[in-house]
Amino acid sequence: MNTPPVVDAHHHLWDLAVRDQDWITGPALAPLRRTFSESDLRTETDASGVTATVLVQTVTVPEETPEMLSVARDSGLVAGVVGWTDLTAPDVAAALAALRALPGGEHLVGMRHQVQSEPDPAWLLRPDVRRGLKAVADADLAYDLVILPHQLPAAGAAAAALPELTFVLDHAAKPPVATGHVEPWATHLRAFARLPNTVCKLSGLLTEADWHTWTVRDLRPYADTLLDAFGPYRLMFGSDWPVCTLAASYARTLATATELADALSPPERAAVFGGTAMDTYRLGE
Repeated sequence: MNTPPVVDAHHHLWDLAVRDQDWITGPALAPLRRTFSESDLRTETDASGVTATVLVQTVTVPEETPEMLSVARDSGLVAGVVGWTDLTAPDVAAALAALRALPGGEHLVGMRHQVQSEPDPAWLLRPDVRRGLKAVADADLAYDLVILPHQLPAAGAAAAALPELTFVLDHAAKPPVATGHVEPWATHLRAFARLPNTVCKLSGLLTEADWHTWTVRDLRPYADTLLDAFGPYRLMFGSDWPVCTLAASYARTLATATELADALSPPERAAVFGGTAMDTYRLGE
């Protein structure tokens, strides 16, 4: 019997000699102030049995996405890239086509913007943003959402307005795990999940918990809410490496996700740890 593929649907790479990561500030994030390369990642994935990954943008500059596509072109591990372009630009469709035409452009599977940093909670509903999202849909790409809990209603409204676009929720919209509060996050999340064109990543929960004292029990209410709201066939594992290393090693991050999914059947686990990512991002096509 063939072993189902294990896909890490969310990680990052950066080279500080090429570009600063200006979000890495303060002593708490100091462990991230170094270069993290594809070879560093491969050391972790080889040891953990991960066979494919999705590389996700970290900064809102146009130069990063071509660099990530180049990494994917030369890597047997990175199967997909979620990049960035200015959704509000009038030529967004042409920009997406240009990215597709680059070396490695066939690995472009989605786009993302740091919506969490936008002061307008309804940024996703702006006419210029909606036009950009429509261009992402027309390019047959997914759209990753990195948002905070209070932005979930706008995300749901955007997804309802664009049923032809798959919206992938990163890090479950960053619930307040450290406080132990589930509401109103859970209510907003369930409303978002009721839309059929929404998918979610089982990722990022560790770094929303207390980095030093968290337990699987702390994460369980949030993971159970995700599984109940989306089901295993619309939920995918992502390590959020190397950010996850603030709270746990790569191996422990994967082991924790596996434990949180321990009640699932083998086919359901295969979906969460591979199939959903393969289908959503159309990896390998």
